[in-house]
Amino acid sequence: MIILFVSLLVFLVLGVPIAYALGLASLAYFLTNSPELLVAMPQRVFSGLNNYALIALPLFILMGQVMNASGITARLIDLSMVLVGRLRGGLGVVNISASMIFGGISGSSTSDTASIGAIMIPEMERRGYAREFAAGITVASSTMGMIIPPSIPIVLYAIVAQESIGKLFLGGVIPGLMIGIFQLAIMFSIARRRNYPRGVRAPSNETRTQKIVGSIAVVLLPVVVVGSVTFGIATATESAAIGVVIALVVGLVIAGSRSLTNLPESLRMAAMMSGKIMMIIAFSQLFVWILVLERVPEQIADFVISMDLGPIAVLLLINLIVLSLGTFIDVSPAILLLTPTLLPAAQAAGVSGLQFGIVLISGLAVGACTPPVGNCLNVGAAVSQLGIGQVFRGAAPFLLANVVTLILISVFPAIVTWLPGLWMN
Repeated sequence: MIILFVSLLVFLVLGVPIAYALGLASLAYFLTNSPELLVAMPQRVFSGLNNYALIALPLFILMGQVMNASGITARLIDLSMVLVGRLRGGLGVVNISASMIFGGISGSSTSDTASIGAIMIPEMERRGYAREFAAGITVASSTMGMIIPPSIPIVLYAIVAQESIGKLFLGGVIPGLMIGIFQLAIMFSIARRRNYPRGVRAPSNETRTQKIVGSIAVVLLPVVVVGSVTFGIATATESAAIGVVIALVVGLVIAGSRSLTNLPESLRMAAMMSGKIMMIIAFSQLFVWILVLERVPEQIADFVISMDLGPIAVLLLINLIVLSLGTFIDVSPAILLLTPTLLPAAQAAGVSGLQFGIVLISGLAVGACTPPVGNCLNVGAAVSQLGIGQVFRGAAPFLLANVVTLILISVFPAIVTWLPGLWMN
């Protein structure tokens, strides 16, 4: 096991992509410890991908890409501007509100950062906001895309943990909204203290109605996708396919022929993102198989039981592990590695797989905004043309909302379990 983890760390330090680092570390383990099992490596790699539920993953990614290419970002920002843009610090409020809506459509925090940041960061800077602050709020608010359904990390966790995607979708609704509300409260406080300007002048009733009506189809997309799973109308894979069809129709209505022109690029981006995640899944399954052979999850669970900790203490301990590892491991590989390792220990302490999943993803959302690896942080730095340290300083006050929410959902499981219990039992 020392060889396995040390070799993985060395490959990561050398800059080897996480998928290949996992595969090479596994190869080093087999060569030094169990050469006779080398013949099983290809079987384990391909068996990790032999899962029907995985079809939902590229479909959700494609849905988000199609919506991105349809120019919905500007429409969502217009909608947020109509609703909250006139408040003090209005553009910051619009940024958070748009991320709250957009996160439920794209399912991807990095897409949220890139799409909204490209529009909002220059506009906020032009109206008197510091670029560092504008980039920071964009990055921090994008974390809601990992938690508010339909979320790609939630789908990935559900597949690994064999939990209900519908229940996890519902379980992420309240925590995701809590993060948004807390970030709005922080924004209002900062805007008042720094005397940030008010946003745009309130539009006429006619303009307000036009913008709201024009955004209804976009806002209803996540409701249809999540609702079809929640009420048993469709499986997660089928709902993802429905989402793609709706995204294409909405794209044609909003962007016209430009939506079809951008479709090949959307397909290419979806294929690249899906391929990257699938490679990580394939080699992570090999790595996890070794952990199971060495009884690592079982030993961790036994250790937790011997400590006689309650579920709250166990979750808070897991939070520390997740927040630490999230600084240098990306979200997808972290889910694939930490779920089979820590979930048995959490369940042994009486934590449900539903609560553990939302806590895990909420913790990793903070890691996505933490240097040096945080994807959202790096995307925000690229969009704003600032260093990751500057962007992180701007994001830090708003990440307090994520940390507070993480602690609350760890201490009060009903925040996560109440909605799934109400609709799906």
